Amino acid sequence: MSDAVRYIPLDARGWRLAMGLRPLEESKWIEVDAHRDEELALKTALLADQRDVVVATRPEGDEASAELLEEIVGNLRTYHPSLPHEVDPEEHPIVAASRLVQEDLCVLVRSDQWRLVAASVCFPSRWSLAEKIGTTMDEIHVPVPDYDDELSQPTNALFERLKPERSFWRLNWTLLDSPLLHQPIATRTSPSGRLEDWSFRVERQTLRRLSRTGAIVFTIRTYVESLDVLCRSDEDFSANLLHALDTAPPSMQRYKGWLGVHDHLRSILSS
Repeated sequence: MSDAVRYIPLDARGWRLAMGLRPLEESKWIEVDAHRDEELALKTALLADQRDVVVATRPEGDEASAELLEEIVGNLRTYHPSLPHEVDPEEHPIVAASRLVQEDLCVLVRSDQWRLVAASVCFPSRWSLAEKIGTTMDEIHVPVPDYDDELSQPTNALFERLKPERSFWRLNWTLLDSPLLHQPIATRTSPSGRLEDWSFRVERQTLRRLSRTGAIVFTIRTYVESLDVLCRSDEDFSANLLHALDTAPPSMQRYKGWLGVHDHLRSILSS
């Protein structure tokens, strides 16, 4: 497996739109690797130059953001004691928390429904934080084909029953025509050209309920690797990827920017 991608969430059975939740151990909530310094430096630059793109907050999310910061500092002290955990007390707590970890951070609070009320997202996968702040889970996922029919009910039910003592994680993946971590532009173009021009992008997402405020924290840790590297290093990767692309519904292929990718990729690999 590549050093840049810790997970390969391809199913030999083909494409599936599923929650795919797994129990999360507190010790494994935050992931740290050799790219930490590089990614935190990129976050620092984005927070300085494009703050309105990567940060969005509402007053109703401030208390939960403060609790999230406390949780992250506590987690680092316990499980990653060699890492720094000092913060600027004048900075919004979700930004201060984001500077400590490679994960992007989102806070949802229940009013009429669960709504996104605070976030620091430096590494979006072609979506706009400014368009999502204040919206519900269903509204956030409007562009996703079949979300209403297959995932809306179980997702909302999970949010209602989630307990502080039991957290979860899941994986999501896509193919993109760029290796950049910061991709806020929603345009989706089918990758073309050489394998080296394509990137396999994996998101490790976690869900936790905070004990004091009852808010839900959604974290996103992003891994990116060249498709060429993965095809060369894992003999099952190419076959499973082709099968996933072949079995993804046309609506999902359009949404992801994958139309024609399976044929193009098969042609390259066969040659």
